[in-house]
Amino acid sequence: MADSSRAISWVDGPEVQSTKIGDEMNITRIKLTDTTIDAIVKISEGNPDAVNICAQILTETEKIDPDILFGGISNLLLLDTFNIYGSEIWMLYKDVCGEDITDMLAILRGCQLGFISSFQLRNAIKNRGDGIDINIILNQVKEYLPNFIG
Repeated sequence: MADSSRAISWVDGPEVQSTKIGDEMNITRIKLTDTTIDAIVKISEGNPDAVNICAQILTETEKIDPDILFGGISNLLLLDTFNIYGSEIWMLYKDVCGEDITDMLAILRGCQLGFISSFQLRNAIKNRGDGIDINIILNQVKEYLPNFIG
């Protein structure tokens, strides 16, 4: 079960949208008024590999994780929530997840559900996957979300 101290909530103000993770506040880039293209542009930072991964997330999410609310845009919001942008999106996909979109979505869901912290996730991105066992996280996600395909 997810640790409630790691609960994520979106807080929307007139000018700034922020995310609270536990006791920390994050300023996020995606706003509720953004289109999907706007969201991709903001989080990809113009990195073509990141753009491709975001497009893949949008097309594959519903097949892999049919229970996620709002489909692939939810995973883009998770990337934003965890402050993963531009080349870090590519590094997460390539170095941490071995270029496997299912593993990437499992890692994002695992972090959302509290199986790993956002600190562990960011550390793994910086250190080519060190500190994260994808198979354990994938199994935890599949146990918690039986419709998750992995």
